[in-house]
Amino acid sequence: MIEHRLSQWRLWMVSTLLGLGAAVCAVQPAVAQKQQGSVKKVKADKPDRAPDDTAPLAKFFESEEPLPITLTLNVKRIRGDKDDTAPWRDATITYTPPGASAPEVLPLKLKTHGIWRLNHCDFPPIRLDFSKDNTKKTIFSGLNKPKLTNFCRDDDTYERYVLQELQAYRIYWTVTHDSHAVRALKVTYVDSASGKPLTTRYAFIQEDPGRLSARLGGKILDIKGAGPGDTQAGKMVLMSLFQYLVGNTDWSISGLHNVELFARNDGTDPFPIARDFDFAGLVNARYATVDPRLKVRVVRDRLYRGYCVPNEEYSKAFAVFDAKKDAIYALYHDKVGSLLPADMVSESLKYFDDFYKTIDNPKNAKSDIIEACVGKR
Repeated sequence: MIEHRLSQWRLWMVSTLLGLGAAVCAVQPAVAQKQQGSVKKVKADKPDRAPDDTAPLAKFFESEEPLPITLTLNVKRIRGDKDDTAPWRDATITYTPPGASAPEVLPLKLKTHGIWRLNHCDFPPIRLDFSKDNTKKTIFSGLNKPKLTNFCRDDDTYERYVLQELQAYRIYWTVTHDSHAVRALKVTYVDSASGKPLTTRYAFIQEDPGRLSARLGGKILDIKGAGPGDTQAGKMVLMSLFQYLVGNTDWSISGLHNVELFARNDGTDPFPIARDFDFAGLVNARYATVDPRLKVRVVRDRLYRGYCVPNEEYSKAFAVFDAKKDAIYALYHDKVGSLLPADMVSESLKYFDDFYKTIDNPKNAKSDIIEACVGKR
């Protein structure tokens, strides 16, 4: 099966380089926590970019400063949109550009998305659609169709879940830029039907797959079934160790569950990019559970789920995390990290301490990570 999948990958690369495109089939189901199902292919803005012709990071993500905005939308309609076929709805964003004396109003479209949160939240997750014409010369230029990770329920506990998931993305970005950029927003939600404000809560915008593909110079593959030996070992270990750091087991490379398989246009093997961390132990959401087929029962318990690779790859990855330790911890003392309560900050850093005790102890690293890997060695 692995040889068959690699043949598919090589065919895709040949056809991509020739400008023909390729179709690939999906194999092997995922161990999915929230929902199993097909994964739709996401195309890059310019899927055939040369590897040295990557796009810059959107200006929006260059700042860590939480951006205050007012999002005006029809609350009743958006709450009633309960499936992926929901239409795009009219909305506006009101914000004050840096240095400006008056706010500006930006029209856009939005729609609900997702599976678990869509059916379990009082307020649904939203995808935004920024028009290129409307966003020219604004802070939102180049965002395309990003996800807005917003509150699920209008209380402080659920807002902290959003902030902790934001922290997970920021940690991942600190470890590697082969990940989705994020930025915090302070959103005041206003109902367009009544003109009344609903609430003000923190949220964050996540770089959309198309923009990520353009920035990294490649495309996201819709190929299920990738196993040991089908991805770049070093990048796969970094991603898997990050998941172990934040205590996330709700992912699958093989099943493309909360993972994107990314291929650069230079012909190198693809590598996984993680996303969606609300079931991670770091977030510790009250609704989070662990798949019963796994060896752990509590989301705070760590389980390494990366594929097996040569021992030297683990050593290299451990060195990366050791080098990034101070920068990771510092994320809980900057403008975004300080939005969390002091006790949650302390608890998070102690959680990370346990991770570092594992990777810095050869015996523990061997038993809990190296020998716990998935697939034949």
